[in-house]
Amino acid sequence: MGASMSMLKGSNVPVPARSVRVELAWRSGPGVPDADASALLIAAATGKVRSDADFVFYNQPAHASGAVRHEGKRTSPEGVTDTLYVDLARVEPDVERVVLAASADGGTFGRVPGLCVRVLDAEGGAELARFDSTDATVETAFILGELYRRQGAWKFRAVGQGYGSGLEGLATDFGITVDKPAAAPAMPSPPSPPVPAVAPVVTTPPVYAPPVQPAPAPTVPAFTAAAPPPPAAPPAPVRLSKVTLTKAAPTVSLAKQGGGSGALRVNLNWQVRKQFSGWGAKLGRAVANHTDLDLDLCALYELADGRKGVVQALGNAFGSLNRPPYIHLDGDDRTGAVSSGENLTVNLDHKDQFRRLLIFVTIYEGARSFADLHATVTLQPQHGAAIDFSLDECTVPSTVCALALITNTGGDLVVQREARYLVPARGVSPQRTIDQAYGWGMNWTPGRK
Repeated sequence: MGASMSMLKGSNVPVPARSVRVELAWRSGPGVPDADASALLIAAATGKVRSDADFVFYNQPAHASGAVRHEGKRTSPEGVTDTLYVDLARVEPDVERVVLAASADGGTFGRVPGLCVRVLDAEGGAELARFDSTDATVETAFILGELYRRQGAWKFRAVGQGYGSGLEGLATDFGITVDKPAAAPAMPSPPSPPVPAVAPVVTTPPVYAPPVQPAPAPTVPAFTAAAPPPPAAPPAPVRLSKVTLTKAAPTVSLAKQGGGSGALRVNLNWQVRKQFSGWGAKLGRAVANHTDLDLDLCALYELADGRKGVVQALGNAFGSLNRPPYIHLDGDDRTGAVSSGENLTVNLDHKDQFRRLLIFVTIYEGARSFADLHATVTLQPQHGAAIDFSLDECTVPSTVCALALITNTGGDLVVQREARYLVPARGVSPQRTIDQAYGWGMNWTPGRK
């Protein structure tokens, strides 16, 4: 994580770069909570966000302006990083500063060793600033630093302000409306004791009456103004809940997370490290340019009636959302950007039609291995918490990786993190390799896109 001098709390340094990567870094280990990076775009006029859209984090990973995006986590022998990309040239004029925050998931920052934030030149990779947090105790959220304008130039300030109220408390302080879990319904009051009747109740048979014809509506003159449109519904509050799958906790039920219907969007985004090592140095130098790399997000499916198939760009097998297989793949992407990346959508309204789905990714061209490639997988149900996980470091010459297996278990879809790199035998395609590993039993023929 580097050996440069850490800034003192409250100090600032110039940021002579058009764009930066902000890395939240820490050392992982047994009992260490996970941490998440986030950013808030703060207006000069109010000192708060202009709207909930100015909050960039794991459930809202890209700002509409393109100025800030959340790029996800990477695990290495040195520790874990969660990265934000900030294009300073695209920050809107009425945004005075970008607050850089961290939140702990499953514990306090007193149990997170080596916590620091680094600001790197996004183009050259040089470290421009670093601040180490060394005095955390019971805090569950931190403002570690902020990027701010001063006389037309950008600076970074080390802040180190802690919150005991988590990401919710921090976000609320800056004007974010947070979606709070619904309270449990109140227990019904016991029925009142019956009141004794003082006289017998006399009932009369119903009397038939012909239906009353409504009076004709008055004619509206042509010049009468139309009724005003109904007011727009207020925007939905920001949802902070999420599920991160790990080796220790690799599965989650969609139904238990409230995601049993609607659309399930699966996103794969990636970034390429510019320093190559291991298999990347020998096999994957072509991935230095994002446009040279073509990854394909794919899905093997088996339906309840026994039909099997694949959804992939190869052979233009993009699938369909409203008829079998109820899976649709978006267009092909070569950038890996979190705002686009590779996406496919699963129609959960037809979840009873699925027996199992296997989400996987192949390298179509541009590299011979996943080495030196950092990828994040996010499954975002239309209803319910986001599910995400990072891929492990690739240490084998793999061109195909199983990402997640979704299995219909008693009417509920269970998501299991696979993150499994496979090495095809000579002359065997990546698709056939993953078919054999998971026993799909399909026949494969060469295809192109």
